[in-house]
Amino acid sequence: MKTKPNIISEMFSRLQAHNPKPSTELVYNSPFELLIAVILSAQATDVSVNKATLKLYAVANTPQAILDLGLDGLKDYIKTIGLYNTKAANIIKTCQILVEQHQGQVPNNRESLEALAGVGRKTANVVLNTAFGWPTIAVDTHIFRIANRLGLAQSNSVDGVEKQLLACIPDEFKLDAHHWLILHGRYVCTARKPQCASCLLADLCPSATKI
Repeated sequence: MKTKPNIISEMFSRLQAHNPKPSTELVYNSPFELLIAVILSAQATDVSVNKATLKLYAVANTPQAILDLGLDGLKDYIKTIGLYNTKAANIIKTCQILVEQHQGQVPNNRESLEALAGVGRKTANVVLNTAFGWPTIAVDTHIFRIANRLGLAQSNSVDGVEKQLLACIPDEFKLDAHHWLILHGRYVCTARKPQCASCLLADLCPSATKI
């Protein structure tokens, strides 16, 4: 059941009051560092990515510096992360594109971001939202799950959920909606044991009595 607009507004008002300035749990100091961290985070935890990038960025935090490390050198820093062989190859290709086509800078547009190796729509959305302040929403497994649970979306596809979220979330909340939803899904509305008893949205949630 789709949640009514006034209830959706109340949900995000509460999320905002609870956490006025949400942010990613990935540690980064530049759009490039964020891009690499998001590429590494696929099927990996933010904690594991942060441990790896802490050491990597101390020696290489620009496209050219990572190219100078080389593929094997990069792998040494990220080998604790799942799928590190594929991710390392994609990062090297991405760094080459950034150096050759974008003067070593991360582009601030979707088409150019999605042309980078290992970067799909979700990763592009994270970078556009978090690094450049676009009101986009990157739909990961957490957001996909709770968007349907909260009645913000009714879709079996990631693209469908993204479109419905952008359509129903009031403009004043869109910039931070991605972070509020992912944190809520990660720590409160979890997959197996959602914490409905302590959830600040429970009285507004159409699924609270059904889970």
